[in-house]
Amino acid sequence: MTSAILVIDVQQEFCGGPRSWDVNGLLSRINAVTRAAREAGAPVLFIQHEGPALPHGSPGWHLAEGLRVEASDLRVPKTTPDAFLRSNVQELLQARHVGDVVVCGLHTQFCIDTTVRRALALGYPVTLVSDAHWPWTSEVLTPQQVIAHHEATLASLASFGPRVQLRRAAELDLRALSPLPSA
Repeated sequence: MTSAILVIDVQQEFCGGPRSWDVNGLLSRINAVTRAAREAGAPVLFIQHEGPALPHGSPGWHLAEGLRVEASDLRVPKTTPDAFLRSNVQELLQARHVGDVVVCGLHTQFCIDTTVRRALALGYPVTLVSDAHWPWTSEVLTPQQVIAHHEATLASLASFGPRVQLRRAAELDLRALSPLPSA
């Protein structure tokens, strides 16, 4: 079994304007994770949201400038916060004998949270790259509060069996990544 990297919604629409927090740092950390994945022979999936407000092929739909994508990487469209729903993510993972997933990207409280929970429900242990995901702007909580809440919640989920572990990009060693034991 191998690990796969799911890079979720790191698209032009979400990486500019008033939401342009430390986008360069985020892209750098995601690029480091995907580079390590390729070196370890792990598949990299770039998952892109699309729909009426973000049509396929529109300027905002494209992956963010500065995100490094290789010809061997997989591109997957999605239309809901769940990267598995009505997409071929599950089939791509099964075909590559993936046993666990590493998740990074946008947005913590929507697509990251939903996809992580679905991955757990499907039996995949998840490593959430703690410094390589970012929330959608909130009127109630700071970005750091959103991240802290979701990381604490996801890491405490035990009822699925597989678990979530948190790792910073620099701490992630894909050659040594092993799933956490089921609860």
